[in-house]
Amino acid sequence: ATAMAQAYADSIPLLVITGVNAVGRMGSGRGWLHELKDQKAFASEISASSTTILSREELDDAVAKAFALFASERPRPVHIEIPTDIMRLEIDASIKAQRRPLLSPPAPDAHDIKKAAHLLQHAKMPLILVGGGAINASDQIRALAEQLDAPVVMTVNGRGILPSDHALALPCNPSLKAIRDLMEEADVTLAIGTEFGPTDYDWYEDGGFKIAGKLIRIDLDAAQAQRGVAATQSVIADARLSVEALCEEITTSASSSGAARASEARRRVDHEEVTPLYRAGLDLLDCVKKTLPQAVIVGDSTQATYAASVAYAPDAPRRFFGSMTGFGTLGYALPAAIGARIGVDHPVVAVIGDGGLQFTISELGSAVEERVPVIVLVWNNQGYGEIKNFMIAREIQPQGVEIGAPDLCAIARGYGVHAERLEAFDDLPRLLKDAASRKGPTLIDIDEARFVARL
Repeated sequence: ATAMAQAYADSIPLLVITGVNAVGRMGSGRGWLHELKDQKAFASEISASSTTILSREELDDAVAKAFALFASERPRPVHIEIPTDIMRLEIDASIKAQRRPLLSPPAPDAHDIKKAAHLLQHAKMPLILVGGGAINASDQIRALAEQLDAPVVMTVNGRGILPSDHALALPCNPSLKAIRDLMEEADVTLAIGTEFGPTDYDWYEDGGFKIAGKLIRIDLDAAQAQRGVAATQSVIADARLSVEALCEEITTSASSSGAARASEARRRVDHEEVTPLYRAGLDLLDCVKKTLPQAVIVGDSTQATYAASVAYAPDAPRRFFGSMTGFGTLGYALPAAIGARIGVDHPVVAVIGDGGLQFTISELGSAVEERVPVIVLVWNNQGYGEIKNFMIAREIQPQGVEIGAPDLCAIARGYGVHAERLEAFDDLPRLLKDAASRKGPTLIDIDEARFVARL
């Protein structure tokens, strides 16, 4: 259920098939094994839909419905439950499921595109904001940004849409002062596949987020496009198709300062808003990127990935993602990284705190059993450092946050994982290369205090 909730918050297409008690036993209240009052109702709160299958034919329809949703609507988990007595039914093995064509993503309305294009090509200080819903439109967004001379602010789930060395790229948290200043001075802002969630746009919970100029929102979800900041013009359609249409419609641009504005914002973030703790976290991630250029980094809710939320710049889409925004599941990075490594043929690195790791540490056994060569970097501060800092900043006596970490290397070795402690920062590239060459998982324990002190 926790994984479903995280996927729901992150708009991830996840097909979840579960068992449920026999038809006459569901919700009876008699205490059958695994009985819930209403499992379908429970699952429906963290999914796009929840369906109970009562026949072989209904299963075909339910699966087809799930993949139609994934292809044409905002992707979110779909839950299918099968009662245990239905599981035992005999079926004719000669009857095969019929392959059904997938739906196409919705195209934009031409009139909406014309109105949006008119606003953009007359903007003197345009700005583009991109979220996870724009990840499949990276090439088109790059072309549009260059056409408009518009800086591109990438939320955590939109990182890498523009490469890190692009003059218009701003892989920075939208809650930072430098980025908020850009949003306030922009006369037209184009928001693509971003929900304006507080964990991206009001990270410090100070209520200071606002869009001063005109706003264009491109979103697959019509309801989401009406939440938060009201748009001057909305385009309810697929991001890639919408940006392609804008590129074809826009012929001129009134902007000439985009690169300079982006450069100044990056300078301010680097010099004014990156603390020593966050600098250490960014150094860690940059070392991973430099040592293993093709690596995917999966972040948990821990200090090093909070630093990434501030200003980490992957070189391509889907090279960095995590749980530090949205639902914020502790322990997410390890199982997510194992799944990612099964799905790609290059290194995958989980960056996780000692506290978060203890939520899912048993998944090390899964990595060993399945021979998944995932690399686990543990940011170890002997507790819940972010929550502790939150308490101290508000003059609250820290409680329940200095938990102390067990010997994580010893636990990892108990599962059969190669594990060692980082003794010096200069050793990290060698340890990463060695880990990437192994056939199974590796855990590297990093002492936060020592890592930060080197600065």
